[in-house]
Amino acid sequence: MVKLPEKVKERRKLAEKIRKAREGKPEFVRQESWRYKRVKPAWRRPRGIDSKMRIGKKGWPASPNTGYRTPKALRGLHPSGMAEVLVYRVEDLKGLNPEIHAVRIAGSVGRRKKLEIFREAAQLGLKVLNPPKKVEEAEAK
Repeated sequence: MVKLPEKVKERRKLAEKIRKAREGKPEFVRQESWRYKRVKPAWRRPRGIDSKMRIGKKGWPASPNTGYRTPKALRGLHPSGMAEVLVYRVEDLKGLNPEIHAVRIAGSVGRRKKLEIFREAAQLGLKVLNPPKKVEEAEAK
């Protein structure tokens, strides 16, 4: 068995905890979305006066409430166990720790700057969650 550094072990434990926390939650669906094609399953609060779902009657789908909240230590983390950081420019990469942070390049950033950010992140050893497409083609030009 390969011995892993402590930080990697901790991250894997954290990722496992995140997976288990999400696994325990039901899929919250809109009332009667399974009945009518026109009613999409995206969650809407049941408000009807006689609504069985609003009352929380047995046999009806679960509604979101505080009991389903993610533990404080895991909130806002990427499923890999790393903290996501939104980056708009190369300077935003300074001060980030590759063991803790994962980079997501903002959607409003253009292709040229996206490639610059990607290269700099690779040099710093940071994981980019949404790497630019066709990196090799751009480098060939």
